[in-house]
Amino acid sequence: MDRAAYDRYLAAFNAKDYAAIADFYIDPPMLRFFGVEIRSRHELKDFYGFLHAYITETITVLNYAASDTLAAVEAMVCVEAMRDLTAETLLAHGASGLMPMRSGDRIEMRQFIHYRLKGGRISSVECAMLEHR
Repeated sequence: MDRAAYDRYLAAFNAKDYAAIADFYIDPPMLRFFGVEIRSRHELKDFYGFLHAYITETITVLNYAASDTLAAVEAMVCVEAMRDLTAETLLAHGASGLMPMRSGDRIEMRQFIHYRLKGGRISSVECAMLEHR
């Protein structure tokens, strides 16, 4: 996945175009982050549809590197709560590892996002969060 393809993926993500996002993934994909596991393109659409009903999430790429089998991104992820997102709601949607937020909360996180690739499409995603400097 070259940078231009990743930029198209990111534009779809930031626009909440879940059908376009899913097209960048093999079926089934494997996404693991902060206690969340997504194992199908359908689950991917459902999870982000749920999450983005509560928050606005914007990813800004700081650094990007890729090969035929891997894309690595250092990014700033900004999350803003549009309405309360409780621990109970997160638990009910398999996302208890994410932080509850109150309407109006804003968090910026520096993340390393690791994409494994097969045939130019994303097969798995993992990420780690670092302290923002």
